[in-house]
Amino acid sequence: MDEMIQVSTATRRIEVSGGNFRNKHVSVSSLRGFLPADCYGGRGNRTPKPITIQLKGLNKAIETVVPIDGETGKPRREFQGRGWVREFFKKHNIRVGSVLELERLGNREYQLSLGKSTLGPSFSEFFAGIGLVRVALEREGFHHVFANDIDPQKLRMYSANFGESDFRLGDIQKVTGDEVPSCDLATASFPCTDLSIAGAMNGIHSGESSMFWEFIRIIEEMGVRRPPLILLENVPGFLMSNNGGDLAGALQALNGLGYACDLFQVDASHFVPQSRLRLFVVGRASVGTRANFGEEALSSRDETIRHFIISHPDIDWRLLPLPRLPRRQMALQNILEDLPDDHEAWWDRERAEYFFNQLSPRHLAVAKAMIAQRHYSYGTAFRRVRKGRSMAELRTDGVAGCLRTPRGGSGRQILFRGGKGRYAVRLLTGRECARLQGVPDSFPVNVPLNQSLFGFGDAVCVPVIEWIAHNYLKPTLTDYARAEGVPCAK
Repeated sequence: MDEMIQVSTATRRIEVSGGNFRNKHVSVSSLRGFLPADCYGGRGNRTPKPITIQLKGLNKAIETVVPIDGETGKPRREFQGRGWVREFFKKHNIRVGSVLELERLGNREYQLSLGKSTLGPSFSEFFAGIGLVRVALEREGFHHVFANDIDPQKLRMYSANFGESDFRLGDIQKVTGDEVPSCDLATASFPCTDLSIAGAMNGIHSGESSMFWEFIRIIEEMGVRRPPLILLENVPGFLMSNNGGDLAGALQALNGLGYACDLFQVDASHFVPQSRLRLFVVGRASVGTRANFGEEALSSRDETIRHFIISHPDIDWRLLPLPRLPRRQMALQNILEDLPDDHEAWWDRERAEYFFNQLSPRHLAVAKAMIAQRHYSYGTAFRRVRKGRSMAELRTDGVAGCLRTPRGGSGRQILFRGGKGRYAVRLLTGRECARLQGVPDSFPVNVPLNQSLFGFGDAVCVPVIEWIAHNYLKPTLTDYARAEGVPCAK
C-alpha cells in the first residue's frame, strides 16, 4: 500500500488539449506543488530556476522552466520551449487527448513519457456542418480532436451543442495538413451539390463538390501521420456521376495514399421515419499485398454496389461483411411535436387551401380519405413542378421524404394532418427535422426555422453513423492495430 501511494504522488498525468497540440506546449496547469516553487517565474523580476526533464524515447534530457507572462507578470501555463516539445510529440505520435506522464526522479529531475490514454479512438471531421457526425461518434466512444467547416451559420448550431474548441471555421482550401492533429479516423461529408440528381450533376471536379480534392490534399500533407481510417459520406448520385468515373477516381486517389477501399449504402429509414439513402466509402490504411474480397462481404452489399465493385477490379478493395440492418421501430407521428391547433406554425385557411388545391387527383383522393377518418393521420409533401405546374405530392406511409436544404420553396417539407372531417397544414419544425435525423432533444435548436432546416437537411442521420461506427469502424481499428502494429486507441 505504501508503495502505491509513493508511485501515485511521484507521477502526474497531463492531457494534451487542442491548444497544447497546435502551439506545441506541455501544460503545467496540474503541476502546482509537484514542481519546485522556484521553477515558476513571477512578479518582482523573479527569475525561475530550471529543472531537468528526461525525455523518454528520445534518450536525451532538457532543462526548462515555467516562464513569466510578459503581459500579466504571472507564470505562464506551460513549460518553456517548443523545439523539444515538437520533437517529443512527433516521436510518440501525440494527438489531442493524448495523456503524458511526468514522473519525479529526484529533487529537480523528472521524466516525461507517453501515458496510457483512457480516451477512445480519435477523429477529425471535415465539412462538419452542425456536428451530427460528432454526435454519433461520441456516442460510440470516439474522441473529437478537430473540425472544419466554412459556414458560420452552421457553426452557430454546432457550437450551441459542443462549443467552438478545436473547430476551424473557414475555407478548407486554407487548411493544411500540419494543422490537423494526429487521429485514428478522418470523416468527410463533402458537398453533394454537383453529384445530386437534384443538382447539376457536373461531377466531383466541378463547383462545391470539387472540395473533395482539398480533403485528399490535407490527408496527403499529413504524411506519416495519416489516419489509419477514413469515412466518406455522400448522395447515391456519386455512384452515377460521369458514369461512375467520379467515384472510381476518388477511390483511386485513396488507393494512391495507401488506403484500400470499401463501399456500401445505408438508408436512414431502417432507423428513423425518413427515407434517406446515402453512399459510404471507407478507406483503410493498407500494408502489404492487395486483399481479395469474399462472397460473404460482397453479398452484404446491394446490387448496385456489387456491380460497381466487380466492374472495377483495378481498385484496391478491402470489404468487410456487414450485418443485417435493423427494422425501424417508429413512424412519422412518433416524432411530431404536439402543437395546439392555434399554434402559429399551422398555416391559415387561405394558405392551407392553396396547398390542398395543388394536390394531383390521385393525391387529392388520398387526402380526402384521411380527412374522412375518425382519427388524425399524417403525411408529408414536397412541391414539384409537373408539366409546367407546381404540384404537391403527398406521402402517407409513415415515413417522411428525404430532408433537403431549403433552397427555394420546394426544399421545405410540408406536414399534412387529416381526420375528424378537417385538415391542417404546416412545415415540419426544426425539432421534428432533428428527430428525423435521430438527434436527441438535448441538442439545442436555437436558430430561425429556415436555418435549422438547412442545417439538418445538409447533415447525416445520427443512428446510421452510430451503426457504421459500432459494426465497422471500431472493429476495423482494433483489427488494424493488432494486424499491422499501428498504435490506435481502443
